[in-house]
Amino acid sequence: MNRARPQLRPLPPPICPPAPLARGVRERAAQCDDVRAAILVALAFGLALATLVQAVGHISGAHVNPAVTFAFLVGSQMSLLRAICYMVAQLLGAVAGAAVLYSVTPPAVRGNLALNTLHPGVSVGQATIVEIFLTLQFVLCIFATYDERRNGRLGSVALAVGFSLTLGHLFGMYYTGAGMNPARSFAPAILTRNFTNHWVYWVGPVIGAGLGSLLYDFLLFPRLKSVSERLSILKGSRPSESNGQPEVTGEPVELKTQAL
Repeated sequence: MNRARPQLRPLPPPICPPAPLARGVRERAAQCDDVRAAILVALAFGLALATLVQAVGHISGAHVNPAVTFAFLVGSQMSLLRAICYMVAQLLGAVAGAAVLYSVTPPAVRGNLALNTLHPGVSVGQATIVEIFLTLQFVLCIFATYDERRNGRLGSVALAVGFSLTLGHLFGMYYTGAGMNPARSFAPAILTRNFTNHWVYWVGPVIGAGLGSLLYDFLLFPRLKSVSERLSILKGSRPSESNGQPEVTGEPVELKTQAL
């Protein structure tokens, strides 16, 4: 007795999300990847600087940045000659480091060596203002944490400076790439021969650093120095302390940068 074979029903087609929904999911995933990448880059910059401050801060102040050196110069905390030497060393070190990175990185990964560029839709005026404020908060943090006059200071100078740089990158990466350091912007521009809007990464940080120095040294926590004392420091000669008494600093300090 023959039995009729059961008829197999075709499987239903796979349920696919509508095209706009799928596109939105992909865009959302790409945005999450961008956010994670931005956080990693910001933390890398901040931790690297914190390590340098902890390692060599007691030797040179660990400026690593011409804008920071300019801020100390404006605040009459180092001589003009020393500031020039610092800036030259910073630029040469940045170019040398970028050249080593260029030579050991495969071309497929190398890209443009993280060249700082303006993001689409950001004008040069907006970019300059962003760089001014990013460097302003960075210099304020450096001046406040390096200040040898502070008593009962808590926390780590190195971590405070590193987190300030991290904060600047988290805010500024989607505007200008967060330059904040003319030497860091100059090195990849030299090697890639791309100087489009490069002046923004000098003008903005230098103005921001100068404003931060003036704001801290003359308004927030003024240094009581006469014009002659400031000029003598700029010339490289240490002024005599008033009444022969050094400034009281309280507890031992981690870093001393005044009158370098």
